[in-house]
Amino acid sequence: MDSIPTSLIVLNGKGAGNDLLRSAVNLLREEGVILHVRVTWEKGDATRFVNEAVTLGVETVIAGGGDGTINEVATALSHVDESVRPTLGIVPLGTANDFATSTGIPDQLDNALKLAIAGHAVPIDLVEVNSEAAFINMATGGFGTRITTETPEKLKAALGGASYLLHGLLRMDTLQPDRCEIRGENFHWQGDALVIGFGNGRQAGGGQQLCPDALINDGQLRVRIFTGDELLPALFTTLTRPDDSPNIVDGISSWFEITSPHEMTFNLDGEPLSGEHFRLEVKPGALMCRLPPDCPLLR
Repeated sequence: MDSIPTSLIVLNGKGAGNDLLRSAVNLLREEGVILHVRVTWEKGDATRFVNEAVTLGVETVIAGGGDGTINEVATALSHVDESVRPTLGIVPLGTANDFATSTGIPDQLDNALKLAIAGHAVPIDLVEVNSEAAFINMATGGFGTRITTETPEKLKAALGGASYLLHGLLRMDTLQPDRCEIRGENFHWQGDALVIGFGNGRQAGGGQQLCPDALINDGQLRVRIFTGDELLPALFTTLTRPDDSPNIVDGISSWFEITSPHEMTFNLDGEPLSGEHFRLEVKPGALMCRLPPDCPLLR
């Protein structure tokens, strides 16, 4: 199959024993597809494997895992010289799979793998944060971020995305807003924020549509702020009837700056980043990614 691109899959160690994926890989190899498999064990492995993929000259690097694995692979690819940068493919194996779900990547692992290897490649945006980190889907801050970072692994394995909501209900006693100021192009807001979502993609936290109008190839970043007035009613309304909530502030810009008098933590596709100042800047068309032809996040 000379027409099928050579690929390397960076597989999160938690998914290494997935029998369905193993069968799909073996079947494609029997059909003549060249597919290298690498399994991550610790932070930094994904970057090392991306560099190995460049040395091997593969056309596609596939992120096999959840949003955190996709983030690691996408960030590593963005640091590769454009002239030799492989295309990004995605096989969803995580707890929430927010980016894969919102882009319409199949749940069936064999179909997802075929798309990741031979699907049509399109340019997508990446968002750089403080020139030291990046995200491809969403950056979230506030109470929701604390919940997703604190949810036990066993609970996530048992309940999937619903584990975040359950753990959040159990931790309502910790519900506190973050005081901050956010600026962008023709955008300025300051006050108490319960939840903040900066969306290149649309959903986070196991299916919450924080930025429902976001596109991943328009050079723009959406922000949605759930303000912290009357905390419990605001949380209930924003989770159940977001379109009716008076506690929502929306904005759009190619960059945003956040400043806070205290330390805040943002979750960048599963990777936490803490500080008192953040600058988020869209890098238009930074990566090529194999996505379904009817992907709802493409304009």
